Amino acid sequence: MEVIPLRPGFGAELRGVTLSDVAASDAAYAAVRAAFEEHSVLVFRRQEVSNDTQLAFSRRFGPPEVTKVGSMGTGSHFVILSTFGPDGKVVPSDHRQQLRARANQLWHTDSSFKQVPALTSILSARIIPEHGGETEFVSMRLAFERLDKDAASRLENAFAWHSYAHSRSKVATGLATTEEVDALPPVCWRMVWRNPVNGRGALYLASHAYGVEGMDTEAGRALIEQLTEAATAPGVSYLHQWKQGDVVMWDNRATMHRGRPWPAHEGRLMIRTTISATEADGVANMHLPSPQAAE
Repeated sequence: MEVIPLRPGFGAELRGVTLSDVAASDAAYAAVRAAFEEHSVLVFRRQEVSNDTQLAFSRRFGPPEVTKVGSMGTGSHFVILSTFGPDGKVVPSDHRQQLRARANQLWHTDSSFKQVPALTSILSARIIPEHGGETEFVSMRLAFERLDKDAASRLENAFAWHSYAHSRSKVATGLATTEEVDALPPVCWRMVWRNPVNGRGALYLASHAYGVEGMDTEAGRALIEQLTEAATAPGVSYLHQWKQGDVVMWDNRATMHRGRPWPAHEGRLMIRTTISATEADGVANMHLPSPQAAE
C-alpha cells in the first residue's frame, strides 16, 4: 500500500489497496487503520463499489450506524444523499432533498448531534455532477494546535451543546421535522477530542453546535463561531474533486467538512456509511461529567 499525502498535516490518497482487500485481510485493515489515525482523511480512487462492499469495508472500523428517521435510507446502514426523485428526474431546487443537500454545505462533523457520535464516515460517489459538488475538509487537530496554550487549556475542559434542529434551522424553518426533533434531543460533548492512539487533541465542533456549557448564550455562540472561522480560514482546507469510483473516509473526531454547491439541475447520488465511536475511540472521555461524579 502506498500513502500519498494530499496536503501538509492531513489527508492522504491510498494506492494499491481496495475496499475488498480491507474487508478480507487483517493486514490490509491494520495498514489502512494506521493511515486513518495519522492522516484523518483517506481517499481511495477507482474502486468498484457496491453497497455490500462498502458495508463490509465499513464494519472493519466498528459498529455501523442505523440511518436516522427522516433521512433517505432510514432504518438501513446507508445514508442516501440524492437529488433524484422517484421518477428518476432531478427534484426542483426548493425540494426538501435539495434543501438538505444545502444544509450539508455548512461546516460540520457527522453525528455530533447523536447520543453516540461518529468515529468515521465513508462516502462513495455513485453519480456526480459535471460541475461542482466537491467535498471540502479541514483538520481540527491542526486548528487546535494553532491555538495559544492558554486557550487550548481552557477548551480541554469546555463542553458544547449540539442539535440537529439548530443546524437545519440555518437553512430553512421546519427543515428538521417534528419526528426528527423528538428523536434527536440536544447532546453535550467535550470541545476537544483526544485521540487515544497518538494523544493528539482536536477541536470538536460542527454547524450543529449552538452553545457552550456554563456560558451566556450569545458568548457561547460567539466562541463557537470564532473557533470555526479560525479552523476554516482560507488556505487550510483539502478540496476533494470527485471522480467516478472515488471513496473517501474521514475521522469525525479530527475533521470538519462541507459539501460544495453544484447546479441544481445536475443530479448527484452519494452513499454514506457511518461508524459509531466506541470506548476504544475515546468517546468515554467526551461526556459532560454528571454532578454526582463531581461529588
